[in-house]
Amino acid sequence: MSRFILSAFGDEIAPDLKTQMDVLESHGIGCIEIRNVDGRPIVHHSLREVGEIRKKLDERGFKISAVGSPIGKIFIKDDFSPHLDLFRHTLEAAKILEAPYIRLFSFYMPKGEDPGLYRDEVLKRFEEFIKAARGSGITLLHENEKGIYGDTPGRCLDLFNSLECDYLKATFDPANFVQCGVSTYPDAYEVLKKHIAYLHIKDAVLSDGHVVPAGYGDGKVKELLAALYRDGFKGFLSLEPHLGYFEGLASLELDLKVADMPEGGPRMFAVAALALKKLLEEIEKE
Repeated sequence: MSRFILSAFGDEIAPDLKTQMDVLESHGIGCIEIRNVDGRPIVHHSLREVGEIRKKLDERGFKISAVGSPIGKIFIKDDFSPHLDLFRHTLEAAKILEAPYIRLFSFYMPKGEDPGLYRDEVLKRFEEFIKAARGSGITLLHENEKGIYGDTPGRCLDLFNSLECDYLKATFDPANFVQCGVSTYPDAYEVLKKHIAYLHIKDAVLSDGHVVPAGYGDGKVKELLAALYRDGFKGFLSLEPHLGYFEGLASLELDLKVADMPEGGPRMFAVAALALKKLLEEIEKE
């Protein structure tokens, strides 16, 4: 399906980049949302090391869909200055990798407190991100994540509307919305659709929030992807399996003929990739 380009968090397969690329290549996926390499976040590698990583990717023909950074994944009361320095380093790393996007978050809120109390500080910090990224050609992607300011569609929309930045867009994660008790489709989609530039593909079960492959939870992933397809979306679908055991695992393993594969990242990634590809095939036929 040409409107959707498949990518993935390779570090859920294995720590080393070679194994990540080997497995992705076996599934016909030529893009990586790079997050951790050799057990370290990409943002904590030196720029020289990032250059070496870029060479390895180039040798295999892999492209970076996004830098899966931890920027904004600190508490709103934490010191912001060193975090802003880390963001500036992340920008330079993204340039070396020729990454079109950097994923980031809108800060963890104090438990039990109204996130609205910290709105001004969130906006102030995002203005600093926007200022630092100006002219870089890189788009910043805010991901909805449980416990941060932008964990609901309304507060995500507040960020986009208040900041009015054409290089700040949304990474839409259906599983994260489910874990916040939010209806992903049509509710969250209708609120945020004009801001969505990128998707993380994982699903979750509303009753306890555990993550399952696309189509096996309450994230309405098929309906969401079908709506994006109808609405002309063109962009990345990035697999982020986060899988353990779930009801239906055995049937997917049988379909994949992976019964003899050892437990671990490659096996769980295969399960997640099959589930997504099945949904895309069904959408394409409709």
